Amino acid sequence: MTAQLPLSLRWPRRQRFEHFHAGANAAAVAAVRALAVQAGAPWLLVSGVAGSGKSHLLLAACQAASEAGRAVQYLPLKALKDRAAAIRGVAGSEFLALDDLDALAGERDAEHALFDLYNRARAEGTALLFAAESVPAQLPVTLPDLRSRLGACTQFALKPLDDEERREVLKNQANVRGIALDDSVLDWLFARYARDIGALLDLLERLDQASLAAQRRVTVPFLRQFLHGDRA
Repeated sequence: MTAQLPLSLRWPRRQRFEHFHAGANAAAVAAVRALAVQAGAPWLLVSGVAGSGKSHLLLAACQAASEAGRAVQYLPLKALKDRAAAIRGVAGSEFLALDDLDALAGERDAEHALFDLYNRARAEGTALLFAAESVPAQLPVTLPDLRSRLGACTQFALKPLDDEERREVLKNQANVRGIALDDSVLDWLFARYARDIGALLDLLERLDQASLAAQRRVTVPFLRQFLHGDRA
């Protein structure tokens, strides 16, 4: 993704609210939805470990805000080389999502740029949505005023889905695709593959294509062969 995504961006099809499996995060999802489409909704900072769905929520919010007729921008800070310049280059947004705040912690110019952007957004009525792995109090941000501003946002700590919820999501998504996933397949998969729900759903999509091409059911031998070939 580019540093500053244009308004013509086609937001990722699978990273929408209807594809987000909330689990214990229903209140966070509702608040992010409201911020995306409602003027005056409180600014938010969502935190959580990798795989908890932070980027998915931010992109879903951007899609919803765009469909509501708002000018939208998304900054994936970890992917940017010059974070300070990218932040200073933000202009004309009505809804702005800043992902991976952790990436700029300790970068003096980037922290000052974000502090200035925060104040400008407040003055211009731009809605801000942040995501980070840690809550503001635990971010290694060196600018005290920026830490204070981030701490003033409404905060939600995302809870990853547990194994039972992940299994249920995979089964439901497999059923939609016409794939029968036996418990033995799920047991084998969960013992040997990343449990990040995003990674699991990506794997399911690739398995769907591979099983159709091979005209085979998704069994443990097929899964073992597929994953071995995937790593080759």
